[in-house]
Amino acid sequence: MSVILYVILGVIVLAILWVIAVFNGFVVLKNRAKEAWADIDVQLKRRYDLIPNLVETVKGYATHEKELLERVTRARANAMSAQGAKGKAEAENMLSDTLKSLFAVSENYPDLKASQNFLELQRELTDTEDKIQAARRFYNTNVRDLNIKVESIPDNIVANMFGFKQMDLFQTASEAERNPVAVKF
Repeated sequence: MSVILYVILGVIVLAILWVIAVFNGFVVLKNRAKEAWADIDVQLKRRYDLIPNLVETVKGYATHEKELLERVTRARANAMSAQGAKGKAEAENMLSDTLKSLFAVSENYPDLKASQNFLELQRELTDTEDKIQAARRFYNTNVRDLNIKVESIPDNIVANMFGFKQMDLFQTASEAERNPVAVKF
């Protein structure tokens, strides 16, 4: 009788240890995804800080492009206020499209293309875009791992017990966003 009691207690202890291990795994994955989201935010903030300088530089040369400069400014404001992975991705796609238009317009202004300030801002923005892309990949990798664990049996039992939910991937929505940014000098 005491052997059966020890076996039952052993099974209960193992079950509790398993729940604790799975729970801790969820905590780790959730925090990694949050950290990755913070990395995206840091790079987006850097991008947002560069855009006003870029707009001001272009204004000095391209006085006839007021509507485009206003679109870039609006897209930046929308991107800064967007919430959640899906909303942020959509706003960022719009901002990327307007920045592509801005760089395309710069082709019509040889003095602007030759401006050292413009060239430096363009280089900084290209570098930032690369960092944003890397941060997106890092975020999506962590979210993928969390989502797989939330859906997998038997881990999904612990996920449901403690309220762990799937997170949204940071996806590019537009076909234009899937194409590389063409930066021409």
